[in-house]
Amino acid sequence: MKINTALILCAGFGKRLNPITLNTPKPLLELNNITVLEKCINLIESLGIRKIIINTFYLREQISLFIKNKKFKSNIKIIDDGENILNTGGGILNMISNSDENDFLIFNPDTLWQPEYFNEIIKMEELYFSKNLENILMLVNKKLSFDKDLKADFDLENYIILKNDKKNFIYIGCQILNKKLLANQKVENFSITAIWNNLIDKKKLFGFKSHNPFYHLTNLEIFKKLKDL
Repeated sequence: MKINTALILCAGFGKRLNPITLNTPKPLLELNNITVLEKCINLIESLGIRKIIINTFYLREQISLFIKNKKFKSNIKIIDDGENILNTGGGILNMISNSDENDFLIFNPDTLWQPEYFNEIIKMEELYFSKNLENILMLVNKKLSFDKDLKADFDLENYIILKNDKKNFIYIGCQILNKKLLANQKVENFSITAIWNNLIDKKKLFGFKSHNPFYHLTNLEIFKKLKDL
């Protein structure tokens, strides 16, 4: 089995990167002359996925124009959050409501998605289907994070995500999710972490360990350091 549709979360305000995000949405910030959104789409297309859904809200017109002008190989549909921002959970539910698929690969574009993630995502997908899972999150040990101030939220044991005192792992913005997990939710403002926390309590939130260095647009200071690399 294979995932056919990827989602990219592009609706956020990017407030931690003010003032540069006052006029430019965070997904369209450039590092080495390429936007972080384009890096994300390039990785998705390399995986053989040809359907991409992007949600927008803040500075939505810029993202729509960027997609239109770039003429990517994949079929990219833009779904707007509407009059009010929907947060991560509501945004994901709004996107999957516009698809007939059951399983989705979901990205946050503020991670720098390098080609090196290709093999890890393939392995994570294989694990997801072989174990008949309904979710899996890509995590990285905090030692591999470029931003040393970024807090770790999770522990990981035998692919099961835990919340305990260890907290050595960071979610890096890539997950696979089955739409069943959101079946009882309404399209409204809610965080995907609320779904995760419920699954953690049942020991049903699964994780896959990445071994790549983790670069993330946490804030303006980190963005400036990444530009100097």
